[in-house]
Amino acid sequence: MPERRVIIIGAGMGGLTAAMDLARQGVSVTVLERHSLVGGRMHQRTVDGVSIDSGPTVITMRWVFEDLFNATGLELARFVDLRALPVIARHAWSAHEQLDLFADHRESIDAIAKFSSPAEARRFETFCAEAARVYQGLEGAYIRSQRPSLVSMGADLGLRGLAQLASLGPFASLWKTLGRHFTDPRLRQLFARYATYCGGSPWQSPATLMLIAHVEQSGVWAAAGGMQALGDGVAAAARELGAQIRCGESVEEILVDRSRASGVRLASGETLRADALIFNGEAAALHAGLLGRHAQAASPARSALEPRSLSALTWAMNARVIGFEPSFHTVFFQDHYDTEFSDIFEHARLPRRPTVYVCAQDRSPHAEPAAAQTPAAQRRERLLLLVNAPALGGGPTLSTEEIDACQSAAFSHLARCGLRLEADPSQTWRNTPDHFSQRFAGSKGAIYGMAPHGWMSSFRRAGSQTALPGLFLAGGSVHPGAGVPMAALSGRLAAATLMAHLDSINRSRRVVISGGMSTG
Repeated sequence: MPERRVIIIGAGMGGLTAAMDLARQGVSVTVLERHSLVGGRMHQRTVDGVSIDSGPTVITMRWVFEDLFNATGLELARFVDLRALPVIARHAWSAHEQLDLFADHRESIDAIAKFSSPAEARRFETFCAEAARVYQGLEGAYIRSQRPSLVSMGADLGLRGLAQLASLGPFASLWKTLGRHFTDPRLRQLFARYATYCGGSPWQSPATLMLIAHVEQSGVWAAAGGMQALGDGVAAAARELGAQIRCGESVEEILVDRSRASGVRLASGETLRADALIFNGEAAALHAGLLGRHAQAASPARSALEPRSLSALTWAMNARVIGFEPSFHTVFFQDHYDTEFSDIFEHARLPRRPTVYVCAQDRSPHAEPAAAQTPAAQRRERLLLLVNAPALGGGPTLSTEEIDACQSAAFSHLARCGLRLEADPSQTWRNTPDHFSQRFAGSKGAIYGMAPHGWMSSFRRAGSQTALPGLFLAGGSVHPGAGVPMAALSGRLAAATLMAHLDSINRSRRVVISGGMSTG
């Protein structure tokens, strides 16, 4: 059999997992990445002489990576050291209102009973059971399936399965459904934050996102060396399997021959030929014509790209922490939660009462014990702070005054909750939606692709197959969605769909990835 050649554009997680899957099947794979390092959204900033994760900070759904490495005969632990977080997240509403959720489900139940009431703890148990049923219903029929439809889900689940899923009320908004589960408004707010994990508003996102509760309870892991180490590890495995990864290579155009994607032209002028291509970038970049007119003609419809998801305003700093003791993940909530999302999605402005997320990266399970023993007056910690923001890249930009006002509101709220940070402003890196827009071409600053608004949004998102034969899609802006494990699955789906098309003249052949948490 003649050698089959595939070019993958973008060395984010989707591109790297696709490279592993294709290389293990004997395909000649070349991955082209315009940045100097692999990882895509998993990237770090060097601040005050230390490296700080400035994108994703943990992974869930570890089975995605275990299945990937098991399929290649490699051992995940040889390439990346993942350790579970004992505390999933710490949550604060004031200096006197704090709640931890734990990896141990029983500990979370007890914590909620003390924080709120025993009755609310029982409601939490009911909510978790329902979240598990939603996840089990959707894992195979949606998450591991190449761009599912209502018809395909009906075939997978059967009428009884669809009826059971519908009976759980997943097609209402997440906010409305949480009101059915919790009477304590703080708990409703806490679990409503799951919508933001996918870049949406709890008032517009479907209740199916409650499945994230089940995903988190199944484990949250941090990587030694930060998330960049995960990207480096998967890249090293892909290379070991025979894939070639070229960083610092920008693709100018996707080439077409006889109505089929046939290669790429690089910014250097070099031309590379292939039997098929995977574009692991923002699907919107194709729509904008950033990779040529042929790719633009085959790009997903605008309805698969909009509305744009949340962007972010972030700060990476090496700071002294005073007062409040953050966990690895800590979320600081404010009242009038709805105004945060009306500000962003309705008024396209930074929130006046921002929720503040803090990742204290030196408090991970990998932290050196000696670091914790350093006197507090001398100890500085690597921190990433994040508030939600509108995706305005390439359009009306946020003024310095607006950004400074949001920063003041965020840090003032931290102080009200008892957390004070001392950091050198000249040694603090601030990322805005414009920075994300420049880093991820075509995104306009949106860091999750399309916002998951409306229960049909799951079926509008672009799949791995395009209208241009030989061109396939991967990444967080396509099915099954945003997040590191989902992007990894998108790469595996793209690779499986590509191989099915190379091996068969039937372009409608449906692909479903085997394995998964439910079958582990």
